[in-house]
Amino acid sequence: REPSTFGMVETLDPRRLNRALLERQLLLRRSERSVVDALEHLVGLQAQNSGSPYLALHARLADFDPTRLAELLLDRRAVRIVVMRSTIHLVLAEDCLVLRPLTEPVTIRGLNGNWGRYLVDLDVDEVAAAGRQLVEERPRTSKDLGQELQLRWPERDPAALAQVVRAYVPLVQVPPRGVWGQSGVPNLTSVESWLGSPLAAEASVGDLARRYLAAFGPAKAADFRTWSGLTGAREVLDGLELRRFRDERGAELYDVPDGVLPDRDTPAPVRFLPDYDNVLLAHDDRARILREDVRSGLIGVPTVLVDGFAAGTWAVERTKGSATIVVTPFGQVSRADRLDLVEEGVRLLAMTDPGAEPDVRIAAAGRPPRSPVVPVVRSPAGPSRAVERRS
Repeated sequence: REPSTFGMVETLDPRRLNRALLERQLLLRRSERSVVDALEHLVGLQAQNSGSPYLALHARLADFDPTRLAELLLDRRAVRIVVMRSTIHLVLAEDCLVLRPLTEPVTIRGLNGNWGRYLVDLDVDEVAAAGRQLVEERPRTSKDLGQELQLRWPERDPAALAQVVRAYVPLVQVPPRGVWGQSGVPNLTSVESWLGSPLAAEASVGDLARRYLAAFGPAKAADFRTWSGLTGAREVLDGLELRRFRDERGAELYDVPDGVLPDRDTPAPVRFLPDYDNVLLAHDDRARILREDVRSGLIGVPTVLVDGFAAGTWAVERTKGSATIVVTPFGQVSRADRLDLVEEGVRLLAMTDPGAEPDVRIAAAGRPPRSPVVPVVRSPAGPSRAVERRS
């Protein structure tokens, strides 16, 4: 079907937007990019759970070796830090220095919204300075940090005190947290201490918006706001030289001038995505990848893409010497798609469970879970462990 027009502006239907999103997210075909190039292009990876970035890159990169990503963390060329949407992302070190000052208003807004009643008449700058000193003496967990601060502010809630530091001090989770084959609690220190560099003095929201569109566009202003957490999205986008489209409802879509728009009938391969994958979270209107009846049930759930759209969930069952991916589809699955699911699942188990006898089982069709189902991720050098719910 030929694209329609809305006035003189091209209209993009959900399937065309789907193919554009998959192309830019490296999900139409596995990319030959390096891990560094992929992290830069994708503007980092959602990383509440320490295994998620590895699963995300496995779905996107050809011959992905998880040790390459682990090395970036160990060499301090990548970090785990609170940035977009006040959530943990794994980003390149140089991006961290730019993203954190841009997104700090989001973390402060979240602090005031969630913890404001604990902060009345509290000098947050003084707490932040004390917290910075503590984490730069040695990395500490959020719990330890709060308890140390409570010694100075005994009438205050220790968790709230730690949240003040989280909002006002750029904190990174230091290895072994997030390193493939290792485990560790989220010990925190400041970005400046860990990287030996200051945050960027002049960071551009406009540059961030262009990067967002290159990786997730075409998109509405509300989509950029949902992904970043920042306000004033329309004013930012209107100030840039961008292409304009419309969606089927007539809403304005922005895009970078050279953004690729594949044909709506471009084949899309089966992919296994981790919980909290940005491809599912980066838009206010997620019709381009999620059906209306499954959207609320897929927050934080490992997801299967079939023909480019979320078509089921997955988890891993293990017995001695074997590992089985269990796929729960939302509807009927064709024989061809079943074969593709088995092939892709076996490929994934070769990374997560090397040496185990791999299997993929397609369960009876079911509804999206009401609460997240988190798969067990096993890395070769470490014991089996459930991926953490929240960091």
